[in-house]
Amino acid sequence: MKFALGFYTRSRLRFIMPVTRSATRSVASTPAGGSNKTTTAVSPSAVGKSSKRKAAEEPPAAKKTPRTKKTKSSEADKSAVTLLTPDGFIPPPPPPLQNESEETNLVPAVLTFSFEEAKAHLIRADHRFEDIFTKLKCKPFEFLEQVHPFRALVESILAQQISWLAARSITHRFTRLYDPSLPEKVADYSASKSPTSFFPTPYQVANTDILTLKSAGLSTRKAEYVQDLAARFADERLSTKKLLAADDETLAAMLIEVRGIGRWTVDMFAIFSLRRPNILPVGDLGIQRGMLRWFLSRHSSKHTFTLSPHKLSSSKLDDDKTKPASTSAMGPPPATPAPKTTPSSQLTGNVELDNEVLPTSPESQLQAPASIESTSAFPEPFTPSIEKTLEADAMNTEPLPEGLSVANLKLRLEGKKIKGAFLTPKEMEDLTASWVPYRSLGVYYMWALSEEKK
Repeated sequence: MKFALGFYTRSRLRFIMPVTRSATRSVASTPAGGSNKTTTAVSPSAVGKSSKRKAAEEPPAAKKTPRTKKTKSSEADKSAVTLLTPDGFIPPPPPPLQNESEETNLVPAVLTFSFEEAKAHLIRADHRFEDIFTKLKCKPFEFLEQVHPFRALVESILAQQISWLAARSITHRFTRLYDPSLPEKVADYSASKSPTSFFPTPYQVANTDILTLKSAGLSTRKAEYVQDLAARFADERLSTKKLLAADDETLAAMLIEVRGIGRWTVDMFAIFSLRRPNILPVGDLGIQRGMLRWFLSRHSSKHTFTLSPHKLSSSKLDDDKTKPASTSAMGPPPATPAPKTTPSSQLTGNVELDNEVLPTSPESQLQAPASIESTSAFPEPFTPSIEKTLEADAMNTEPLPEGLSVANLKLRLEGKKIKGAFLTPKEMEDLTASWVPYRSLGVYYMWALSEEKK
């Protein structure tokens, strides 16, 4: 009985024993079902600390924004802006170009040398020049006006290998791309010949797409040439200031880098736009032919020829007699046969080139001529009385350069050329050595002697 009571009492005590902290730990560590696997109990404070730690490690969720397409462009490219918008709007120039006044872009209407001294020098070299200066004005150096270099060079490129009528039409259509308010027909635009009339800026042209330029009648190649030239003026690789400051050879090097510009174009630009006094365009066939006649007459009075008094149209002659003509910024065309044109090609500029009559030099092939009537910068024709001037007894006549003789000059003038030229560059330099440093003035008058014998 005592045993039973004792057992009952111990069992009772065991079940009513208060739960201690160690007992709680023991129960928590014992898995349900008697499994040997153990689980770790996490206190509420520990859970709270863990949650705070995770919240600190995770950045706050950012607001969703539309994704932008990633590009491989550099930071410089990212800062660039689209210069030509889809609707064809051409933005204004950037501040550096916008702030430049128009006056800084023009070549001033002044000479860098004494014209009277230049005339006196040539007369001392060959007294026949005295009569020449009396008979005919030297327009590029006497009728001075402001010139915009960019405009002069663009017009020269547009005129390559097409008739002067087509060139005039295309130049006007090109200008109207940037000012549609201009008259549709060039004949109705009286200010078209003014050097200060409207013309697009280099920045505008550089940021015009090729297709738009072609819509004005330019070929793909000419559009690329004009764009290249415009880009160089827009980023100031070329500028009026730099062109004026450069010497003759540096000027040539700067401009020949431009696509579509060769040495002949540079020489014409130097004479008629920059009014450089000592330029000798050795690739111009008209100058070569005129020089042959000039020097042959000096050394052989028996050689005579007649010049046509109608070298320019009668209407042009009347205009020249009544008022000083505006000189073209790029001067006369090279004296080579004109390309074949049709009535439609004169308006569209699509000219069929007559390759058989074009000169063989690469530069001359780029510069197909316009008709003589097209340019007022070309010297007015000498009348037949010029024969007396040419045949006048020369004082202190210098001998012909080595390798040239009267017989040789006659053969050249009759058509026996050397590699497609009447005179080699070296022969031209030797013949005009006494003209230095004013060759440009003497060269101008050689064009007036370049017409074929009648």
